Amino acid sequence: MSKRDVGDMTSAERTALYRTLAHPLRSRILQYLGTHPQANSTTLAEFLGESTGTTSYHLRKLADSRLIEEIAEKSRGRERWWRILPFNHNVPDPATMQPAERAAVEHWAQLKIAADIQFYLRATKEWTGPAGWAQLSRYGTYMTHEQLQAFMNDYLDLVERHSYQREDAPPEARRMAFRFFAVPDEE
Repeated sequence: MSKRDVGDMTSAERTALYRTLAHPLRSRILQYLGTHPQANSTTLAEFLGESTGTTSYHLRKLADSRLIEEIAEKSRGRERWWRILPFNHNVPDPATMQPAERAAVEHWAQLKIAADIQFYLRATKEWTGPAGWAQLSRYGTYMTHEQLQAFMNDYLDLVERHSYQREDAPPEARRMAFRFFAVPDEE
């Protein structure tokens, strides 16, 4: 599998990516493929309540954005099987974005926030203490900008170091959703 490298993307390529990610049906397809190792358009059409033609179209758009890939060894004739590709992305500095990219990322962020709120509410509901699967944390401290940047790099490295790719995960492993943001506190 090839991982989506967003570091070398142009503003126009990132704009197209954000528009792809903001599409509600494509988002649901990615969500399904994130929890199921593979699917074809028929499986997805049944799950999503859509036609196979519609799901096939959106699968091709996701593949064009290199968010999913075809499983060539399993695909036969018109039946194509798909799997999700690893994807992590930090949004670049808005000051470096073209107007279309900024608008696309803001639209995508607005759509994601509702899902992120649901993750937070689920975590508070499922929290059973420090040993449970759902964990919550709030923390306030003082940092320089350089310390914040170093912390973010360490945070991403830490998640990567303590994670498995789906194909390597032991049976007891669960897919975990992390949402992290850091903003200056109101003084």
